[in-house]
Amino acid sequence: MTTPEDEKTAAAPAPAKDPWELPDVSGLVVGVLGGTGDQGRGLAYRLARSGQKVVIGSRSADRAESAAAELGHGVEGADNAECARRSDIVIVAVPWDGHAKTLESLRDELAGKLVVDCVNPLGFDKQGAYALKPDEGSAAQQAAALLPDSRVTAAFHHLSAVLLQDPEIDEIDTDVMVLGEVRADTDIVQALAARIPGMRGVFAGRLRNAHQVESLVANLISVNRRYKAHAGLRLTDV
Repeated sequence: MTTPEDEKTAAAPAPAKDPWELPDVSGLVVGVLGGTGDQGRGLAYRLARSGQKVVIGSRSADRAESAAAELGHGVEGADNAECARRSDIVIVAVPWDGHAKTLESLRDELAGKLVVDCVNPLGFDKQGAYALKPDEGSAAQQAAALLPDSRVTAAFHHLSAVLLQDPEIDEIDTDVMVLGEVRADTDIVQALAARIPGMRGVFAGRLRNAHQVESLVANLISVNRRYKAHAGLRLTDV
């Protein structure tokens, strides 16, 4: 027989989860597609330096293995398909003009994986960088459309490749805006960002909000050119 006290307990809402209570991701293998490019190399280097197991991917296994040897810290190289197969989390850091083709070719290997898209669709002309808007709305939404069996998130858009690759810099003082549909997935990506000293992952909405996050890189490029800097972002009051 239930008592009024039992009914009150059953009806009470569960306490809200602490947004900064994040999972332990230290044992996950991170793959970086486009790991031989500047952004991919930088992310691979920082994550491996923090103790994460990292595999970088390239269309050429030999090129990936050569880049991995240069990075050190236990980084391994493989062709893109093998990189995707061996990884728990896969960061997409390929050039925008190869984004769709790369993901289409890896649909099977990326099935069931947590995919983190950090690609910024940009154009360049005499006035500088400007944002492009894909038909799907953003690079992240294009990834989600092309990878229906993957768990797609978006993050790591606003990081300086120069700072990431500089071995003299111990901390990267910046926030990482993380977008996605499932809290468990965005929590994992936030935790991954926090593995890099100085960084903090902050939830910034669903994938439908990815376009403006990707587009902001055009503004940061203008900032960096004017002030000869490597600007990042910090979010206040969180």
